[in-house]
Order: sequence, then structure tokens, then C-alpha cells
Amino acid sequence: MTKSSEVAVVGGGIIGSAIAYYLAKAGHQVELLEAGKVGSGSTQAAAGMLGAHSEFKEFGASLYSFARTSQAMYEEAETDIRSLTGIDIERRTGGLMQLVFNEEEKEMLLSQFSSLKGVTWLDCPTVTKKMPGLSKSVLGAFHMAEDVHVTPEIACRGFHTAASMLGARINAYTSVDEIVKESDHYRLRTSKGEWQAERVVIASGVWSNALLQRSGLGTPIFPVKGECIAVTNTQTPLTCSLFHDQHYIVPRNNNELIIGATKIKNDWSTEPTLGGLQTIVEKARKMLPEVDKMPFRRSWAGLRPQTSDGKPLIGEHPEMKGLFIAAGHQRNGILLAPATGKMICDLIGSNVVPEEWKEAFRVDRLNTGEEVLM
Repeated sequence: MTKSSEVAVVGGGIIGSAIAYYLAKAGHQVELLEAGKVGSGSTQAAAGMLGAHSEFKEFGASLYSFARTSQAMYEEAETDIRSLTGIDIERRTGGLMQLVFNEEEKEMLLSQFSSLKGVTWLDCPTVTKKMPGLSKSVLGAFHMAEDVHVTPEIACRGFHTAASMLGARINAYTSVDEIVKESDHYRLRTSKGEWQAERVVIASGVWSNALLQRSGLGTPIFPVKGECIAVTNTQTPLTCSLFHDQHYIVPRNNNELIIGATKIKNDWSTEPTLGGLQTIVEKARKMLPEVDKMPFRRSWAGLRPQTSDGKPLIGEHPEMKGLFIAAGHQRNGILLAPATGKMICDLIGSNVVPEEWKEAFRVDRLNTGEEVLM
């Protein structure tokens, strides 16, 4: 028997889970279809930083405004999810310290952050007083109080559990092999039979390409492998995340430090390498020498979904009405999940969405008809 719903969301990472949550909250009938365990892919591998300020250099104006909106949305989402489900997404305050090691770095970042609110320069004595274990080579740091973090796997569980409480149906271990347009609906062929939906949202991260290619959008997303390690913090407690040269140390509530990450383009393997782990340990040691004394817990790797211009695809297919895409968030999927979920919900509900966002994230802007080289 063919199952039916108003909206089918394909992909159960934090992006798909947030979309399901906001759609269900708005009263839509939602089916979420995930090929494996919900939240087990790139979401599980992420560090969880909500770094709207620290990633400013990588963002254009439209993506920065989107990121700041999404960052702010986490406060309300945290409260609502706890109220609905009892789940604490571990939104940990304290912010982020972007460390600076020389005057050249300081001047470059001063210029970069000059227009931003919520970024404060701290000199060396102030920084080392707040965090005594920092490297003695640190010149100072930019403190970003609003760049807090969550625990990604728990946040994802919070979104899809809340969606379920609001009426969405969550279907794990249900891979979608084909999406076919049929008059006023879509037919989805899955590993567990067929679904019928008025609208479909493709939100499968780097695995979205197969479905996007069949819809005429080519393969605009490629993987960027990121390797990480976790250690037990037996030394000085960290009150905030540390960040330098795109590498980070993130404290978790269970006394873990998450240390990462490498950036290896077009690598589909999900096993960490000795060379990659050595690189991130050296970067971590430069920030916090005491990591050398901390017990090793585990290592892993995840595949970030990236587009050629670094911005996600969020919007409706230009030729297939009712087919939406939300993928390609690169290393900012955790940060951008709430705003992405709300934007897809608003597009489906014909609500107002800022024009600069619709244009910046237009899903056919990268459609060259060419394959991404793997």
C-alpha cells in the first residue's frame, strides 16, 4: 500500500530534522525518511559550534545575516524542545575565543570584525587570566560571546523528537531511491515501499547529489572530509571554545574536549588517517599545550557537504514545483539548521522570506550541467 503525506523530508541529519520540526510546528503533515539511523551521518561527526562571528570571513553579507538569524533562533528552539521532549540540547554558553599569535593576525582580524557587534578584543594578560592553560605565545584573543555551541547529535535528536511530538512521522533506515513527479504529487520509491507526497524536500547532505542529478540540477555538492579527536580534559577547565586558523577545541558537558578538524576535498572515506590526526593535534597543541597530557578517547571523520561557492542550496526547484532542496551547508550545518528549517517552512507556506536569501541560496545557481569531479 502506498503511504501518503503532505510533505516528505528526505534526510534525517540536523538539517532534515530541523525542517521536519518547523513544518510540524506550523501544522503540516510530515514524513521524514532517513537511509540510516537518524542523525548518524555528518551531524554526529560535527563539533557543534554556532560560529556566526568566527566564520564571518567565509560568509558573504547574505549568509552572515542568515547565520546570525539562525544563531539567535537556537535560544527559542532550546526552550521549546526541552518543553516538548525533556531533551537538553546542551547549548553551552561562554562563547568562543579566536586566538591571535602576532600583530599581523590582530590587524587583519580587527579589520574583519570592525563592523560586527559582540566581538571584543582581549589582551594577553586578560586572556591568560581567564584561561591559564593557553600557549605562552598567544598575543591575545577576540572573544565572541554569542558564538556558543550545542552537542550536535543531541540537538538533532531534540529536533526530530519534537517534530514527532508535533505529529511528524520519523522513518529511519528508509532510503529513497527515486523521486518521480506525477501530476499534482510526487511518488517516492524507497527501501520500504512507495510514498506519495504533495511536496518533497531533499536534505541528505553530500548524499543529495543522486536525487539532484535526476531532477536536472547536476551534482553541485562535493564532500570535504573532516577528521576529529576527543580527549578527556584532566587539566584546566575550558569555559569557552578555542579557535585558530579554522581549527578548534570545543568543551563538552561530559568533560570531553572535541579537537578538529582537517579539510580534505573530494575524499569520500569516513576513516581518520594518522596524518590527519597528527595535523589537528599539532594545531591543538599550539593553542592549548596541555592537550598532550589528556587521555585519548576516540577519533572519527565526517563528510561535510560543500558547494563550489560555499553557500548552501535552499529553495524550490525552478522547474519542478513542490520539490525543495536544503543541502550543501558545509561545516556550518549545525549553525544554520534552525534558519534553514524555518526558511523551507516559510517557502512551503508561501510566507515572506528575505529576497537576498532566496537569491543567495537559489538551487539552480550552480547548475552547469557538469559533474563534480570525485
